[in-house]
Amino acid sequence: MDNNQAKKASLTKMKTVALSVLGLAVICFFVANHYKIGWLKAFSEAAMVGGIADWFAVVALFKHPLGIPIPHTALIPNNKDAIGQNLGTFVSDEFLIKEKLELKLDEFDFASKATSWLQEEKNADTIATLVVENIIQGVLKTIDDADVKNFIQKQFEEKLQEMNFGEWIAIGLESLSKSDKQEQLITNVLAILATELETNKAEIREKVKKATPWYTLGVADKKIADGVFNGLYEFLLMAKEPESAIRKKINLYVLNFIEELKNSPEMQQKITSLIIEFTQKEEVQNYIGSIWQELKSAITDDLDKGKDSKIKENLANMIRNFGINVQNDVVMTNKINNFLKVDVLGVLLRNKKAIGDLIATSVQSWDKKEIAEKLELEVGKDLQFIRINGTVVGGFVGLVIYFVEHFI
Repeated sequence: MDNNQAKKASLTKMKTVALSVLGLAVICFFVANHYKIGWLKAFSEAAMVGGIADWFAVVALFKHPLGIPIPHTALIPNNKDAIGQNLGTFVSDEFLIKEKLELKLDEFDFASKATSWLQEEKNADTIATLVVENIIQGVLKTIDDADVKNFIQKQFEEKLQEMNFGEWIAIGLESLSKSDKQEQLITNVLAILATELETNKAEIREKVKKATPWYTLGVADKKIADGVFNGLYEFLLMAKEPESAIRKKINLYVLNFIEELKNSPEMQQKITSLIIEFTQKEEVQNYIGSIWQELKSAITDDLDKGKDSKIKENLANMIRNFGINVQNDVVMTNKINNFLKVDVLGVLLRNKKAIGDLIATSVQSWDKKEIAEKLELEVGKDLQFIRINGTVVGGFVGLVIYFVEHFI
């Protein structure tokens, strides 16, 4: 049973009680007439008059009694426009007053109540569920994958255009050159080259053999190959020596390259263009575009886990932690309350007439029958006590009049 049905059942029950009390007065009237009981007759007559009069008064608020269009009945539906206007004026003039609103806002302490509410696990989970089911999943279903991929690729390219990779590399190499790590790096590179040269000795011989003229009949192949290999190997060994002339030339070349890279916009642009050109390759573009698809799949798979969703769990924890942190932060709670007190209060006061007009127009737009039914549903139950009291009090008044008439 929903709220309206419960209210209807309660109203019907109270109407039955009020009618039963009036019916009891009618029974008493017939009994009094039959047995000639004077005081009971006086009581029942006054009770019937009081009950019927109050029934008429209550019914006349919402509709015409017995459907008869008696003047000054159905007061609420016939005067709904005036009621709406008066209600709007009353709210704007009596409630939207700076002093009253400030006092209420100070008493309410919205920040503390809101943060305490957020700290409760049930409330945080409810918010997290709403965000996951209605916002995140809604966004994932709405957006177009192709548009997102194009957006990511475009943003990636624009960010690369803004970066000066040449300058970054120059700064990194300059920092490296000022430490002993540069010497160690060059030594390691030369050692790797020497190792590779030794490993590929047979391949070098084969390439030399293919390049040698056929009429040598292979006699010079081995000598030429060994000469090339030994020359390169000796060069690398010499270059590994820190004080060798070759090593000094390599170091000087590195320093000149760093200096040129640091001071030459043309060189820096070449490096940047080279990197951007690399990112334009189809394989790289496909990889960049696949980032969104992988991210979307990961999010969707997690959300499909329902209560076990890590996103939902982390979101709920974040909400609870936010409530705890804000509540423990006096400065933040004061800022929130001051925001309500200053900004929200200012908005309400600046628009108090508009708020009153909104209430008035809203009430005026309601259907006459609808507003009567709504109000009767809200207050009709309590109004039935008027009928009951009218019947009972009327009866006792009649009884008092009877005793006054006969004994005084």
